[in-house]
Amino acid sequence: MNKPVLVVMAAGMGSRYGGMKQIDPVGPNGQVIMDYSLYDARRAGFETVIFVIKHEIEDAFKAAIGDRVAKAMKVKYAFQQLEELPAGFAVPEGRVKPWGTCHAVLAAKPLIDGPFAVINADDYYGPEPFEELYRFLTTPQQQNGKYQLCMAGYRLVNTLSEKGTVARGVCTVDENGRLTDIDERMKIGWTPDGRIADMNCEPPKEYAPQTPVSMNCWGCPVELMQEFAPRFVRFLDTMHDPLKSEYLLPEVIGALLREGRAEVTVLPVHNKWYGVTYREDHEKVVAAMAALTAEGLYPEVLK
Repeated sequence: MNKPVLVVMAAGMGSRYGGMKQIDPVGPNGQVIMDYSLYDARRAGFETVIFVIKHEIEDAFKAAIGDRVAKAMKVKYAFQQLEELPAGFAVPEGRVKPWGTCHAVLAAKPLIDGPFAVINADDYYGPEPFEELYRFLTTPQQQNGKYQLCMAGYRLVNTLSEKGTVARGVCTVDENGRLTDIDERMKIGWTPDGRIADMNCEPPKEYAPQTPVSMNCWGCPVELMQEFAPRFVRFLDTMHDPLKSEYLLPEVIGALLREGRAEVTVLPVHNKWYGVTYREDHEKVVAAMAALTAEGLYPEVLK
């Protein structure tokens, strides 16, 4: 079996954040969030990273991140472009929004020849999930005719922004630690009286703080890639909003679960997630990285 590779989804320009947040420094020596993820991934055993980016940010991305990372890992690039569509389809007039996370992974298909992990570029995950992902992807799994995946399961309360709502994959997990359902909710946040709720519902749907959620941190077998292209065609045929609908990885995996074609082992994660959904989140992430460095979890200079 080929060694697992890490796929980093970095094509988004951060519309809510107001800039290319992937290259904004957060560490004491100018490190970006991605530097910490790649440092943790290397320590866990990952040797190859595939960055999924846009052609428009290629030069800036390589100068800020890719060229430096190439000194420690094997680096490959895949490009997620709006116009990269199956034959017979065209970009709807007025569409500027990217096609979503599953489309990003699909863009990397030609470069993936073994098990792979998937993460967001702008999320701090901590060391724990990378260790568990690598262990899962290098351990023979049950052969029962189903795709065997794993997912880092975070506690909802540890993944929220104080500055606004966030999108989260709300998970249902059985007594064996297997994912039974995932519901992608696009507007979860704090209520004025300190509860957690989905603001897209009327009245807002409340969630318990310990509810497990997906942060797009997945471990997948290479065979799963064969599902993405035909399902993208079906998505394009049936999308309800040509300007905003997204082809999302959690929704595809959720569909495979409901079809009985996949099993997902949920890897409980206890550390806090950090991210820069909004520009106002940046200061908090800088403080968190400084504290983690002072505690000795990371060196001043990541190597």
